[in-house]
Amino acid sequence: MSTEAPQRHRLEDEFTSEHHVYEPHKVGLPPIGSYVRELWRRREFAVELARTNLRSQHFNTVFGQLWLVINPILLAGVYFVLVDILRSGSRGDEFFAHLMAGLFAYYFVQQSLQQGVRSVVSGGRLILNTAFPRALLPISAVVAAFMRFVPTFLIYIPVHLITGLPIGPELLWLIPIMLILVVFTSGMTMLVAAGQVYFRDIKNFLPYATRIWLYATPILYYAREVPDRYDWMLSVNPLAPIITSWSAVIDKGSTPPLDDMLLACAWALGVFVVAAVFFVSREREFAVRL
Repeated sequence: MSTEAPQRHRLEDEFTSEHHVYEPHKVGLPPIGSYVRELWRRREFAVELARTNLRSQHFNTVFGQLWLVINPILLAGVYFVLVDILRSGSRGDEFFAHLMAGLFAYYFVQQSLQQGVRSVVSGGRLILNTAFPRALLPISAVVAAFMRFVPTFLIYIPVHLITGLPIGPELLWLIPIMLILVVFTSGMTMLVAAGQVYFRDIKNFLPYATRIWLYATPILYYAREVPDRYDWMLSVNPLAPIITSWSAVIDKGSTPPLDDMLLACAWALGVFVVAAVFFVSREREFAVRL
């Protein structure tokens, strides 16, 4: 018996060489430093999960790539005709470029939310059987949406050139604006992903909410066209200063207004911090509630 026990112990160690110990922590938060380091160490997991989700949507096929190009152009064309009819007059090529660029940025947010809201609930087996930072699941949805956004925005470049919109170094402002948009979107995606665990109707309500959000954001119109009585709508809309800054750079080739950039940063950081704290503090309950 004395010779069998050590051998059995060695066999068990071969399959349990790594042990994960969960200890109590304050207010449901794990040690933030080690959590962030582990999140960064496993960043490739989020990228590969995003690629897997894209492959399941036929992103890497010829027709998938073709639809990726045609779909945003059709959407922009439909909205352009709709706005043109409602305004009873031509808005011009410049407005089509404004509409197209704004829709591309908005659909990055929308696709992140629609994919991310199901990320935790649909990852039940992974959560139950593997120890990893759960924030990687909604982040992978943002990564997948960004992978879809990049080729669609490349379609916008010839439109920008054809319509004769300004080209200059001010266009480099699109990089920090896009970074702000990614931070904001990551926060919103973590928020809806965690909320879906507790309220399963969020995924059904989300398409209606995002559609209303589109109409309340200065994409189908210019921000300067909003009547004074509806200024409050832009003030409470966290996407409004981001899209306004985005449009100022693309439409006018100018530096985005400082107040819009500061407000956009405040919204992005505020939403991200609140959502990250809520998500991370609750993620240990996910396995119980799935």
